[in-house]
Amino acid sequence: MKDFVKYTLATLCGLFLASIALFTLGILSIAGMMTMESTAPSIKPQSVLRLTLNGELQEDAPNDPLGDLFGSTYPTLSLREIQTAIQGAKENPNIDGIYIEAQTLLGATPAMIRDIRESLADFKKSGKYIIAYGDNYTQGAYYICSIADSIILNPQGQVNWCGMASQPIFYKDLLEKIGIKMQVFKVGSYKSAVEPFTATQMSDANREQVTSYLNDIWQTMLTDVSRSRSIKKDLLDEYADSMLTFRPAEELVRNGMVDSLCYIDGISRMLRAKTGKDKGALPLVSVKELAAATETTPKKGDKIAVYYAYGDIVDRKTEWSENVIDAETVCHDLRTLREDESVKAVVLRINSGGGSAYASEQIWHEVKLLRKAKPVVVSMGGMAASGGYYISCAANYIVAEPTTLTGSIGIFGLIPDASQLLSDKLGLHFDVVKTNAHADFGTPARPFNPSEAQMMQGYIQRGYKLFTERVAEGRNMETGQVEKLAEGRVWTGQQAVENGLADANGNLQTAIKKAASLAKIKDYHTEYAPTPAPWYEGLFDQQRKDYLNTALQETLGTYYAPLMNLRQIRQMSVLQARIPYEPNFIN
Repeated sequence: MKDFVKYTLATLCGLFLASIALFTLGILSIAGMMTMESTAPSIKPQSVLRLTLNGELQEDAPNDPLGDLFGSTYPTLSLREIQTAIQGAKENPNIDGIYIEAQTLLGATPAMIRDIRESLADFKKSGKYIIAYGDNYTQGAYYICSIADSIILNPQGQVNWCGMASQPIFYKDLLEKIGIKMQVFKVGSYKSAVEPFTATQMSDANREQVTSYLNDIWQTMLTDVSRSRSIKKDLLDEYADSMLTFRPAEELVRNGMVDSLCYIDGISRMLRAKTGKDKGALPLVSVKELAAATETTPKKGDKIAVYYAYGDIVDRKTEWSENVIDAETVCHDLRTLREDESVKAVVLRINSGGGSAYASEQIWHEVKLLRKAKPVVVSMGGMAASGGYYISCAANYIVAEPTTLTGSIGIFGLIPDASQLLSDKLGLHFDVVKTNAHADFGTPARPFNPSEAQMMQGYIQRGYKLFTERVAEGRNMETGQVEKLAEGRVWTGQQAVENGLADANGNLQTAIKKAASLAKIKDYHTEYAPTPAPWYEGLFDQQRKDYLNTALQETLGTYYAPLMNLRQIRQMSVLQARIPYEPNFIN
């Protein structure tokens, strides 16, 4: 018995001491990560920037040191961080070149991948080299890598080059099976955001606009690849039709799509030859390391603020909201920038398909006030459509990527009628006593009556009229001109410049240079806003969200984003200024 007590106490004591040790180690690890986060790494001579195209591409992803430390199944990449690192590689004398590892980019719109490609094209002006390697190139990754000096493919690898498609999901029959009908109110024949809930295929008007912008984007991609690879556009189109994906790798070398074939160890030898390092570890620098080193460079000159607004436009943020443009927060931030005399100009980096019309109007008002105080230039990312265009049109100047999706000037309302689900499916019955005719307006127990539907349509009409007036004022157009471009029609950035909805094609750097010109300043630096919260705030809650989202994304793949739209309907405000639907590009 004494031995049992002795061993039990010894075990408990050991567990207690181990817990203390693990807790101490955890604290030290977190402290170490916090120290590393605040300390810029030094870049050794003859280093190479390693750009890994793998994960979900976002405009600006939060720091995730734990994910970096333990590895992440579904890494999140920051477009801003990638562009900062490429710019740093161009300017840093210790960086000899860039090595791109082409894997799989998810969530990357055509404009976002073109942003990376344009940054790489600017990098090449330094005379430094770019080498790209892939076991299998997705079309988006190949488009980025086509700017490289050498494109190298695994001898058993593939290049996916098959053109573009948009494949929306329609929920109408699914909703009918469970007894839900959508009550729809809209303005604009092209405003097809409601179609997934009311139809089983695209309308003729929507098919027309999707065909137009897909072909415009594809032509831009063909032109860019044709120039960098010296392959005629007609041939590139033929390659897409011939399902190049399944051709032998040797044929891809012969037709000029790639330069050579080798396994991954051959890349190591090639980089060693480039750097002149025969032994020891290759001096590869990560995007995060080089971006951190670049951003900590001493700032000189006047300040231009670059404010990021990306995601759905919402009235206010909820617990599960991620990557949203929260009107309350954004309006507060824009007021702060307006009152900050050290900020000489503001660039709004917008990547949004829209959302709440009410929230869009509030942000539009703040942008207009900001414009009175200092120059405001909009840089459009993957999308700046509907509500995204609403908040853009008050700026002094609009810069769009040629492949940006923008316009979609229109309003709709989408209100679920669940009365059949409640009564016929679940057996619930309702009765009502009311003092006035519409006291039970909006109840889930019944659909709108004709007079209520008429009032809702009038409400939508007024919202549309206000939207077109805002655009006419911001773009110095007649309302009649705007109406010809409106009706919910989606345009590419290239088309938007042609029809006057945007001023120039270009990227974020184009917008920053224009802001400096409008502010009449020559020596300037940029500061990014909003400043992200420290990674350790809400650490465990974020890990829980990341785990759930990762599991869903890995399971649903391409269909993750459109199916998540169903979850959002319940939280939407009545008046919506939103792009037709998740474009769901297949490329």
